[in-house]
This record gives sequence, structure tokens and C-alpha cells, in this order.
Amino acid sequence: MTNEVYVELDSLQAAAEGITDLLGEMATKKVSDIDPAKSAFGHDDLAGTVENFCTRWNIGVQNLAKDAVGVSDYLVRCVYVYSHTDRTSGAGIDGVLMLPNGPDPAAGQAV
Repeated sequence: MTNEVYVELDSLQAAAEGITDLLGEMATKKVSDIDPAKSAFGHDDLAGTVENFCTRWNIGVQNLAKDAVGVSDYLVRCVYVYSHTDRTSGAGIDGVLMLPNGPDPAAGQAV
């Protein structure tokens, strides 16, 4: 079994951007904007139930949006950390693999 991990950085970035775009849409299209007169329902209890639903729905959407912002931020940080790690690890390996010409610096040393 291999211990390799492969991360699609473009996919992580796209997911973060998708969450941000969705939050933008949710901010402009709120359930609370649906505010017909109670008479439009033809029944006071139904009108009250719809109003209650819309209020609770908006509370849930606000909580979801807070969580989504956190998820988006976390994904962006993951992309940064993975990219940074790849660059710095690659530079370190390149330094080891590209030794200058000349005698082996470890030659003649006891093991």
C-alpha cells in the first residue's frame, strides 16, 4: 500500500470560489424578500405559518452562510499550504539532486 497523497489544487480553489459565489447569490435572494400580504394567503393561520417558516429559514441560512465562509477560507488556506509545501520541498530536493561537480563529499568517511 502506498502512502502517497495527491491533491487537486485547482479543484480545491474551484470549490472555495463556488462557495463564495453561492454566498453572494444567497445574499441577494433572501426568503425574507417573499413578503406577501396576509390576505394573499386567504387564511390567517397559513399566513402565520409561512411567516414563521421564512423567519426560521433565514436564521438557518445565516448560520449556514457563517459555516460556508469558514469552509471556503479553510479551502483557500489548504491550497496555499499545499502549494507552498510543494515549492519548498521541490527546491530542497533539487538542491540535493543537483550537487556541484567534483569529488563526493562523503567519500572516505566511515559508516
